[in-house]
Order: sequence, then structure tokens, then C-alpha cells
Amino acid sequence: MAAEFPRDFLGVSVPEQPNKYYFIIRGQRIVLEADSSIQTIMEKLQSYKTRIALNFDGFQYQLGDFQLRVGKVSPTHSENLRGIVMEVEYLPISSMEKARQIMGEFLEIWQEAVSKRSLPGQFMHIEPNFAEYGLADHYTSQHTAVQYAIVMAQLIATVQAVQSVRN
Repeated sequence: MAAEFPRDFLGVSVPEQPNKYYFIIRGQRIVLEADSSIQTIMEKLQSYKTRIALNFDGFQYQLGDFQLRVGKVSPTHSENLRGIVMEVEYLPISSMEKARQIMGEFLEIWQEAVSKRSLPGQFMHIEPNFAEYGLADHYTSQHTAVQYAIVMAQLIATVQAVQSVRN
């Protein structure tokens, strides 16, 4: 029945895996990994319509054992900045639980450095509960997709809140 189908989901593709496309159905906490051709199939079937498309564009740096990705977020086909995203990965450890302490220390140092400057906006640390999505402690591309979907949802909610205040 149509009422049982998810009304919305977030789709994510990551440059490290150009042949994959991830669907995150947040209401049911489901992560689905598919071939990237699924986007074309869904467009042809007209089963879902794209409401909002965001593009994450930036740079990747390696700082010792840390991999840092920093980029701007803007609507596809637009230059309007919606946010800046920073992703930090500690390369020697793929277990999130084992890396939690060192990542926490890294974020404390980062927040201290950022707080010394008078920059507009705010720094938000978003750490999803991956177990809710049935994902194990060993970090995979599905974890990355969930993180980006949660960041997208936060950015969309922020934009909608700002627009409702203006109206």
C-alpha cells in the first residue's frame, strides 16, 4: 500500500565510491546501498521527486593520522552558501568506540581555536547514533552516508526555520 512507503528520504553519493548511491530513510532508520544507476531508474519511473539537492564541495587534507575534509554546502546549481562542513577521520582506527577519546580531544582543540576568533555562525558537533541504523562499530561508507544525511537534514531544517521567520 502506498501509505506504507516512506514519504521522504535522503540520498547521498560520495566521491570515494562513485558507483554507489545511498538512501537514508530516517523515519525507519534504514540505510540502503544501491548502484548509482538507481537515480536514473527512479527519475524515469517518477516514483520520487527531488525537492532539495545540496552539493558538498571542498578539500581534503591529511594531517598526520587525521584526514580532514572541509567544504561548503550549497544548493545544486547555485552558489548560495548554506553551511560549511568539516569531517574528521582518524585513519589508524576504524572502530568508532576506540577512536572516540582521541576524536573528542581533537574536537576540543578545534573548538578552542575557533572560539578565539570572532566568526559568524556556530560550530555544531553532530555524532549520529549509528546503532539506530543497524550499523556496527566498524566504520564503513554507510556510516559516512548517514552522517551526511543528518548534516543535510540539519541544514534543511535551519534554512526552513530562517525562511519561516522572514515570512
